[in-house]
This record gives sequence, structure tokens and C-alpha cells, in this order.
Amino acid sequence: MPTLIVFILLLASSVSASDSKVSQDARSPTESYFMWLWHSRLYLYSAAALVFGLWFLLKKKSVSKDASKEKNDKADKAPKKNDRETKEVHVSGVKIFYGSQTGTAKGFANELSEEVKALGLPAEVIDMKDYDPDDQLADECISKSVCVFLVATYTDGQPTENAEWFCKWLEEASTDFRYGKTYLKGLRYAVFGLGNSVYVGHYNTVCKNVDKWLWMLSGRRIMTRGEGDCNVVKSLNGSIQADFLAWKVKFLNRLKTLAKGEKKSCSGKCKTEGSCKNKRKERQEEEKKTSPQNNSSEDDLVESSSDEDESGLPDEKKTVLDVEDLGNIMNSVKKAKSKEESQRDGQMVKLSKLNGVQKIEDEGERREMITPALREALTKQGYKLIGSHSGVKLCRWTKSMLRGRGGCYKHTFYGIESHRCMETTPSLACANKCVFCWRHHTNPVGTEWRWKMDPAEKILEDALEKHQNMIRQFRGVPGVKPDRYEEGLAVKHCALSLVGEPIMYPEINNFIRLLHHHQISSFLVTNAQFPQEIRSLVPVTQLYVSVDASTQDSLKKIDRPLFKDFWPRFLDSLKALGEKKQRTVYRLTLVKSWNVEEMQAYSELIALGQPDFIEVKGVTYCGESSASSLTMANVPWHQEVVTFVQQLADMLPEYEIACEHEHSNCLLIAHTKFKVDGEWWTWIDYERFQELVQAYDESGGQQTFSALDYVAKTPSWALFGAQEQGFDPAETRFQRRNKSKDISGC
Repeated sequence: MPTLIVFILLLASSVSASDSKVSQDARSPTESYFMWLWHSRLYLYSAAALVFGLWFLLKKKSVSKDASKEKNDKADKAPKKNDRETKEVHVSGVKIFYGSQTGTAKGFANELSEEVKALGLPAEVIDMKDYDPDDQLADECISKSVCVFLVATYTDGQPTENAEWFCKWLEEASTDFRYGKTYLKGLRYAVFGLGNSVYVGHYNTVCKNVDKWLWMLSGRRIMTRGEGDCNVVKSLNGSIQADFLAWKVKFLNRLKTLAKGEKKSCSGKCKTEGSCKNKRKERQEEEKKTSPQNNSSEDDLVESSSDEDESGLPDEKKTVLDVEDLGNIMNSVKKAKSKEESQRDGQMVKLSKLNGVQKIEDEGERREMITPALREALTKQGYKLIGSHSGVKLCRWTKSMLRGRGGCYKHTFYGIESHRCMETTPSLACANKCVFCWRHHTNPVGTEWRWKMDPAEKILEDALEKHQNMIRQFRGVPGVKPDRYEEGLAVKHCALSLVGEPIMYPEINNFIRLLHHHQISSFLVTNAQFPQEIRSLVPVTQLYVSVDASTQDSLKKIDRPLFKDFWPRFLDSLKALGEKKQRTVYRLTLVKSWNVEEMQAYSELIALGQPDFIEVKGVTYCGESSASSLTMANVPWHQEVVTFVQQLADMLPEYEIACEHEHSNCLLIAHTKFKVDGEWWTWIDYERFQELVQAYDESGGQQTFSALDYVAKTPSWALFGAQEQGFDPAETRFQRRNKSKDISGC
């Protein structure tokens, strides 16, 4: 390009020079100048074009350089995408609030905290009693934290003691105009409740209320409420621990989604129609609707329930529902649910011929009473579990008498040989949750038998085998008497008082007959909540009813029964006991500051059932437990028990104090019919009883007998006021230093 321009300029210059020479002499200077310009016009145009071209090239380079610099500056100033994502926090942490009475909710809270921390998120466990919602809860709305509430339902559907104030504040705030309906707007929360469905009408009411009150204050529920059930029969996953595990998995998945940041749904008006996920999703759904083999059921469209969260569903199931279609779908779901329940309830039609307990015909549909968690807990406590609902345990008095160190109060009162006594139960389940339960409520609860059932023959066979195996462990142990060891292998007595409610077992009558067939006496304890079962019970050696309180309010506070009509059942059970002809006993457990002042009421209950004997025992402190507020201050001294018994006996015209066992803090009040010629006959002639019960069975119940038909004379050392205070002089008393806790025994 430059070479061509130079060539043109030279050519123009030569032409111009030749023309100027020809006409230089003929023109004036002015004319000559203009003529030169005219003849040099090509040169001038070329020079101007050259200058303009150079200027244009330089200008273009300068603009391009400035634009590149400006672009680089903008790129440096703008944050990178990855930097923005790491800096923006969607979940700052998780705060786990718990309301617990027995410690289960607290354990769940700690467990969830560890799982959250494993995800890389901060987690804090908070006791509701240590948290002031009035000052602090509103701050959670802007802190980007997620609040989890693990709350248990306690007596009468009320919150636990540590959650009372929190729930009261929440309830009042939800209806107080001064807070407003948007007071907790921005709060993200999840709720899991701990309840027991046997408490009809109060099942998980606290968690339902907490969920409702938070929602009324505009809190945002991040997932549906979870409800754990302590009733293993109706628990969706078999136990409350399994219920919590299922809910926890869904919560952690939901938390992961929140931590990544939830994307706003597309309006459908974006320009990139081909890449819009929502539009692609809509096309896929339309294809499924038109394809007959891919039609989904109506159940997939329904909002998730408390046990099924939408965050765990596949994308194709999270479809949008028209409001006008919702009614039809809900009706169909309700019909299907009611049909399923009616089919399940239809199985509960066959009654046991033994004691009227309902039985499910299809055994395969029932669950086992002992869940893996319960099995682990009971095994740690020393239980030898039998089948799916029974257990046996070695009593500490059995160990004591093997060494010749004395027997239990039943030895003093009734002549039981403690080293030959087997403590067992065919039903670990109970209908009460007593505050002084020495098993700390590790056993299941229920109001009716809805579990799988093992045959009575198998239970007794395994119980005897496991009991004998425990006795064999004492072979050669220093202090164990050889003759006692040999006698201990041959069980002679059975205390059906280990734990739970033995009378709930549908085949309890068959089990008792088998005991008598093996020449084993029977001592059965019931909690006075099954009057019909008491009436249908076959003769036992001695039948006990626990009378832990004498008024409706105190019984509810101490026994914490599951039945709503617990008081009528209690009174009817005492009446049923009075109809029995064999030996009957009221067992009174004195809890200081709870029931020792109810003297007159106790005397009225005794008149109602007319028992043969009344055992009055001071409550045994079984160690600290979150399941009970009982302390050593509630344990009466032996002299206090004596004073109570003396006052009670004075109010009963046909009863007197007969025996005492100071070591067990226990006294026996006996009906005066067992006092013959000034001597007490409270002991039992066990061989005579076996003869009488055999004749009863062979006659089909026609040949009856009474408590006075198998009595034996009470030794002097067992009587109240004796110097031995109920300790057998044939035994060697052992005083243990630094006595450790031992909560076993009957």
C-alpha cells in the first residue's frame, strides 16, 4: 500500500513538472500558482488520503485498547460466581429445643445435634426452661437459623415441666394482638412430638399445639410435623426411636436443600424457553398424562402427611394441584384410609375364652412387644427375655438365701423359700407408668393385648430353664450353701410380679394351671385396672392388688394410669378381689408427702374389697430418674411406716398387725380370721394348696376351697413386736458396708 502511494506521487510529480515547463513563460505568477495547484491536484489528494488513513488507523487502535482496559477493570471489580456462592449463607445454624420429662427428647436432641454438625453446620441444644422466648425468639427470624422443637406430651396432654413456660408464652402470643400475626415471620422451624397413642384424646397434643402456635405467628414450617409413638403396637416404625430416625432422615435431607439455597420458581416468561427447567418439567408431565401406562395415582398428588414429607418425594410427584380438584382427591384418600382401618379393626373380633381379652385372628399381622431398643435396655438391666413379651430375672433375695443370709418379706409373712422362688412375668407391658417404677419405664405400656402371643407352655419352659441357668452360675461361689444350691434348682414358688401387668396376657389362666401342674405356687400381682380379668382368673395361691393411693387425684398422680376411666376400673377391681375365695392381698406403697395422709380413704377401700391381708411397704428409692420426681425425701423411715400401720389398723375393726419385716420396711395387717386361739396362721401349707387346686381342676371348678383351707402357723420370730423384727434366726444376718444400689427384687 505505501509503495503504490509513492509511485502515484512520483508519476504525478513528473507530469506536473513537464506541464509547468511548457507554460511557465506564458502565464503570470498568480496564474502560474493556481495552474500548479491544478496540475498537482492528484498529489495533494493522495497526500491527504495518506494522512487521513494514518490518523484513522491510530485512532482505531487507541479505542480498541481503551475498551479492552475498561472490560478488564469491570471484570476485576465484579465478584466471581464461586466467590458469591461461598459468601452467601442460607443457613447459619440449627437450634434444637427440647421439652422432656423422661430424658428421651433430650437424647433425641443431642443425637440430632451430632448429625447436623456432621453436615458442617453449627448446632445448639437448648433446654426450653433455659430459654426466654419473649426476648430471644424473634431474633431467630433474622438470624438465618433453623429451629427444631422436640417436645413430649406429659400427663393430661400437658407440656413437660421444663417446657411449661415456653408453651404458655407461645400460646398467649399467638392470640395477643400486641404481638401481631407476623411476629415470627421469617422463622424457619420443624416440630417432632413424643407421645403415646394409648392416651386417647391427648396423643401428641403438645407438638400439635406448638406447630399451630408458631404457624399462627407466621413462622415458616420447613417440613411437615413428625409424631413419635411410644405405643409399639401403633407406632408406624415399631418404636418411638424408629419414628424419630425416620423423621430425622427427612429433616437432614431438607436441611441440605436449605443450606444450598432454594431457587425461585420460574414464571415461564424467560427468554431461554428451551432451557427452562419448569417448562421442560411441564412438557414431561403432559407426556405422562397422555401416556396410559404412566398415569399416576391420586395419592401422589396429595400433600405429604406428618409421616411422609414432600422433600423426600421424586420430582415427578411434586406436582401442582388445582383447588377444585383437591376436594375430590381428599375424599378418595379418606375413603381408602377408612377402608384400611375397617379391615384392620375387623380382625379384632374374636374374644379369648379365658379372660375376655381381645385377640387378632391373624397372628402374622401383629408386632412383637419387645422391640430391638427395648430388648437392649432390658438386657442391660439383667432381664433374661423370653420370646416376644416375657422375661425372668433373679431376685436379690434369691441370691441372699442361697448364701444363708435371709429371705424376703414373703418368707417372713407366708413361708416362701426365697432361694426356690422364680420371679417372672408373661407380659412386660403395663397399663400404668408409676412414679416409683423400679424399671424406670423401660418396659412397654398398653391398655389391651395387641401383640404377637407366645404359648404358655413355651414361656414356662424357657423361664424355668433360664432361671436354673442363673442359679447354676452360683455353683462353687464362696458362701453359697450346697444344699441351698441344689434346692434352688427345683423351683417351688413363682412370683408373677417382675414387671408389667401379668394379667394382660390372654393365656394367663393356662400359664397358672401349668405352674400348679409343676407343683409351683403362684403369687400374682395386678395393678387394679382389669376387673373383668380378675373375675375370670382361676384360683391362685395368693392374689395381690396394688393400692398405691386411696383417692382419684393421688392415684392419677402416683400411678399415672393409661385408662381414662382408671378410677371406676380401680374400684371395680377391688370389688372383684372381694369375690375371690382364695387368699387376697392389698399391697400399699407409702410415698412420703404423697399418700401417707389418706388414712380414712384407705380404710374405706379396705372395706370395699375385704382382703385377707394388707401389706404396707415404704417406697423403695430406685435412684435418680428423669421419669420421676421421686427422691430419698419421699422414702419413709421404718418407724414412720409402723406409725402409719398402727393408726390404720385402729380404724379397721376386723384387722390387726400380724408380722413385720424391718429389713424391707414392710408390715403385714391380717384379717382376724387368721388368728386362731390367739396365734397367727398367716403362713401357707403349699402341699395342701396343690392338693386343693388339683381337686378343683379335676372337678371342673365344682369342688371349691377357701383361704382358710391351706393355712400354716406363723413362727414367733416373724410376728410384729418380736426381737428379730422378721429376720429368720436360722439365717445369718449380713451387714454390708458402703452398700451399693440394688433395685431388683419383688
